[in-house]
Amino acid sequence: VGASLSPLPTASPPPLQSSPLPTLADLAIPCHAAGRPRAPFRRKVPTSPTASPESRRGLRLSDGRHGSSLPCCPGRPRYGLSILGFVRRRRRLCDRVRARRVRAGAEMKGVSAIPAVAIIPSPLFLWRVKVILFLLWGLCCCKIGWDSVMRMSVDLRDLFLYEAFLYYNPLLLVALMIWLWGVNLWVFAQSSVNYAKVFDLSQTHLSHREIWRCATWLTLVVPTSMTAYLYLYSHGEVSLAASQPVLLYAILLMILLSPFDMFYLSSRFFFLRTMWRIALPLQAITFPDFFMADIFTSMSKVFSDLERSGCRMVHRQVATIAWFEADSICGSHSVAIPLVLVLPYLCRFFQCLRQYKDTKEKTCLLNALKYSTAVPVIFLSALKYHVFPDVWISFYRPLWLISSVVNSLYSFYWDIKRDWDLSILTRIFMFKNPSAWSNLLYGRSWGILLGVR
Repeated sequence: VGASLSPLPTASPPPLQSSPLPTLADLAIPCHAAGRPRAPFRRKVPTSPTASPESRRGLRLSDGRHGSSLPCCPGRPRYGLSILGFVRRRRRLCDRVRARRVRAGAEMKGVSAIPAVAIIPSPLFLWRVKVILFLLWGLCCCKIGWDSVMRMSVDLRDLFLYEAFLYYNPLLLVALMIWLWGVNLWVFAQSSVNYAKVFDLSQTHLSHREIWRCATWLTLVVPTSMTAYLYLYSHGEVSLAASQPVLLYAILLMILLSPFDMFYLSSRFFFLRTMWRIALPLQAITFPDFFMADIFTSMSKVFSDLERSGCRMVHRQVATIAWFEADSICGSHSVAIPLVLVLPYLCRFFQCLRQYKDTKEKTCLLNALKYSTAVPVIFLSALKYHVFPDVWISFYRPLWLISSVVNSLYSFYWDIKRDWDLSILTRIFMFKNPSAWSNLLYGRSWGILLGVR
């Protein structure tokens, strides 16, 4: 009994022979690349439930999906993992460890571990919330502005509304232009038009979504400042009301000229550089140069209102009606107004002359003549505030009417026939010719504008 109770002698397990880990060369170079014969592909044979673990492990190692057991390489360890499989297993292991740590941290805080995907709302739900908030904000601004206007006296109401319109109308038109420019980029993207190459943009250019984001912020800020201006002025806070447009213009100007890497620095630098090239067309004209200059000719009235607003802010005439007086320097008789109005047309005129110097095409001279016809219209209309009324009606007004008709007809003909190419548009909309659309985008119309053809 004592002998039976004594512990049986146990055999110590043999020491594990650690085989060296495979290197990248061992995993990447197959046997047949080293001059050895290729091992035959071994199919995975189903095993019985009573099969030993060694046999199952051997079958798994010889599975074609995980690699070969490499029986033709006698001195090499039996590793069936490829580099890609090793990376995948390592990644799964890291994911398990990370999930275990997150679960442990949540249990320590007493919070159940909820997947991050479950708490993210859908894009449609976010879009609906944004639309609802935007409509509520618009209703609040309209209600506060209407109540503020109704508190004013009847004799000052029209003058004050005209003044508020002067400060905020150009910014609202700029916001509308940015919205429509985003629509253009969206149409270009949907039509597979490589507008980045046409406009000579970098790879980091703003997409239509980012353009719409900028337009959204401008649309929110400008009416909010206008509502605060109306509310403060109607409640007697004239100094605070006068500071609203000044702060708005100052903030927008600082954002545009900011040298820091924020608010799309590369796009703002591209815009400022293009404006400098438009103001001084001493180099070859590129597509962004004349395209932006054409946009500026359409926004000449916006520039005129911006000049009048800036003049009133500099001379401290905000929230007053002194600019209606004859001795004011910011009224309609100011000499700076026609100069600002004619500046975009002069820039476009010199661009056409520069194109003629580079290409020697007479089309550029005819295009320059179109922009030169706008100059007498602007200056003759400005003479209305500097001559006597009878002289204006008898002499200058007929000249102004004749120059206006000539400018309108010439611009209409040039836009329809030269820029838009009426013959191609007729084939598109009347004959449904699909090839005409590509001709319109990449054919003679763009070539005329660029001065290539």
